[in-house]
Amino acid sequence: MAGSSGEQGRSRRVQPPWSPPAGSEPCELRLYNSLTRNKDVFVPQNGRRVTWYCCGPTVYDASHMGHARSYISFDILRRVLRDYFKFDVFYCMNITDIDDKIIRRARQSYLFEQYRGKQPRPAQLLEDVRAALQPFSVKLSETSDPDKKQMLERIQQAVQLAAEPLEKALRSGLPAEDVDRHAQVLLEEAKDLLSDWLDCTLGSEVTSNAIFSELPQFWEREFHRDMEALNVLPPDVLTRVSEYVPEIVSFVQKIVDNGYGYVSNGSVYFDTVKFASSKGHSYGKLVPEAVGDQKALHEGEGDLSVSAERLNEKRSPNDFALWKASKAGEPSWPCPWGKGRPGWHIECSAMAGTLLGASMDLHGGGFDLRFPHHDNELAQSEAYFENDCWVRYFLHTGHLTISGCKMSKSLKNFITIKDALKKHSARQLRLAFLLHSWKDTLDYSSNTMDSALQYEKFMNEFFLNVKDILRSPVDVTGQFEKWEEEEIELNESFYGRKTAVHEALCDSVDTRTAMEEMRALVSQCNLYMANRKSARRRPNRALLESIARYLTHMLKIFGAIEEESSLGFPVGGPGSSLNLEGTVMPYLQALSEFREGVRKIARDKKVPEVLQLSDALRDDILPELGVRLEDHEGLPTVVKLVDRETLLREREEKKRVEEERRRKREEATRKRQEQEAARLAKMKVPPREMFLSESDKYSRFDENGLPTHDTEGKELSKGQAKKLKKLFEAQEKLHTEYLQMVQNGGAQ
Repeated sequence: MAGSSGEQGRSRRVQPPWSPPAGSEPCELRLYNSLTRNKDVFVPQNGRRVTWYCCGPTVYDASHMGHARSYISFDILRRVLRDYFKFDVFYCMNITDIDDKIIRRARQSYLFEQYRGKQPRPAQLLEDVRAALQPFSVKLSETSDPDKKQMLERIQQAVQLAAEPLEKALRSGLPAEDVDRHAQVLLEEAKDLLSDWLDCTLGSEVTSNAIFSELPQFWEREFHRDMEALNVLPPDVLTRVSEYVPEIVSFVQKIVDNGYGYVSNGSVYFDTVKFASSKGHSYGKLVPEAVGDQKALHEGEGDLSVSAERLNEKRSPNDFALWKASKAGEPSWPCPWGKGRPGWHIECSAMAGTLLGASMDLHGGGFDLRFPHHDNELAQSEAYFENDCWVRYFLHTGHLTISGCKMSKSLKNFITIKDALKKHSARQLRLAFLLHSWKDTLDYSSNTMDSALQYEKFMNEFFLNVKDILRSPVDVTGQFEKWEEEEIELNESFYGRKTAVHEALCDSVDTRTAMEEMRALVSQCNLYMANRKSARRRPNRALLESIARYLTHMLKIFGAIEEESSLGFPVGGPGSSLNLEGTVMPYLQALSEFREGVRKIARDKKVPEVLQLSDALRDDILPELGVRLEDHEGLPTVVKLVDRETLLREREEKKRVEEERRRKREEATRKRQEQEAARLAKMKVPPREMFLSESDKYSRFDENGLPTHDTEGKELSKGQAKKLKKLFEAQEKLHTEYLQMVQNGGAQ
């Protein structure tokens, strides 16, 4: 019976109830949305798929750091959304190759080359320059913008300075080759001046559309090269305005059919009053306070489209061109309203609408495009689709300044991307951007770049140190070591920092905070490694490798590591398919161990010449090959592969510091010698003679040489006499010391 009751007890036992952990609220991605001026939770319209349109460049000149500000920032955002948050991003960008600036620049370039090709006689060139200076001077006097005025004044001065030698050469009857040389100088200096003059006088005669396509094709190629050099991912699809003219015409026609556009003198304008008063529509969503800003509206229309005649074609000053009737000297395409060309704002609406439909998730552009460009895009697109949600989230990158000033050719601080890449690598530029908020103003300055360089060096040194630890031979089981309190603490910090990085990226992709959290994690690792080193204990390989791989992964997501690299920055430069580190490191390690053995023998046998050769190998020879050896007392030499230019800069800096120390030592020695010489000279003076030379202060002295009366013959006061007596006694002591030194043979 007892056995059966035990069996019954066992059969009745059941598992206790289980409760799931409470967990924590997941962090949601929020993006700063210009439509609300708030950080809004990002919710794509179609699952994980994200449709994104980005305003591309107007290609009429070299890409500059202002372009880099936008396209590197959007590249970082795109990579984070795609590779970190795992969204399926479809990224579309346009190229504006039909625009007032392009038309004017293309005409000017074409006409100037024609003029140059005719090889005008020096006298004719001089006459033409004088003729061109007249309207230029009027333009200069009418210019109110101080930066632009400064630039025009500089052009005028340069042309006048270049014209004077040619005038003198012609008057003096100098040889033809001298005259031609002066003429060529003037032709180059007056290029902008003559181009503008030729355009004003002959621009209407330029009729071939091909002339207007060559310039943007050239600068588009240069733009793509610059983006590749900056490691900016190419768009999934690229649209050119010139390839979408039929779609633009259809888009404009439907806006007219919907009642929001009207034809006037061959042009088509958007009716802002009609649109704003229609139910479900709103004009000026992004910058409502700017609606009515005629200066901004005129800039949006373009230089060739703001004549009094054109402005009179509008029903309201706030209306803007959807389609422009082409004037003489402008490219044109056939359409229902006569030959013309697209307005600026309609281009993006038609191309984005064709590819992304009635509503996209993200639209991006520079801060200065908010009004009127993006507000007009929104209005005309929502007029076309008859909706109020053409863009769900609008992202605008911040301005870029140069050392605190607006970037401007007139201020001579206009920096092209190619110029910037001559000073700093693409990674360093990207790190500078990562260390700032994408939506705020970024100041491109030496301080900004120094911070980026320091960050790069700090991270790189950590990666090199971890690689050195991982190269130490160890068997399979030795890879897994017992975790002490230090490892547990570092690991907890590692996960805390990872969480902080995630929260920063959820907070409108705050890379600045994320990068600082990564820096703090490396600082903790460096402290851990230093403590282990001082205790002569090996750091935990697996933990450090895990942290280094995480940091590498994040820097890859940010686009700061361009190539395949499992750990740290790649060695060998961009485009190197060779695994340089894996190939050469065994040989360098063998060389380092051999050198260490030779150094030990040289120290034991006291052979300084061998030690000097060993130091020369470390300090002079290997840095030229991009190899750094770090000697540590009582520990194996650390071998690091580092960029050659970095090592050479380090070497020069080390020499500079040593030279500065030597100079300071010599200066201190010189001062000390001067002080000793001055003291010795003072010691030589007998106390009775010390005041006799001061006849400008005293007129009478006692038998010991002490002053008794001042220059006016008045007897010195008791206080003055007491003070002088003290000085006398001090000198007496010094002189006695000197006499003893002479007696002992110690003074010269």
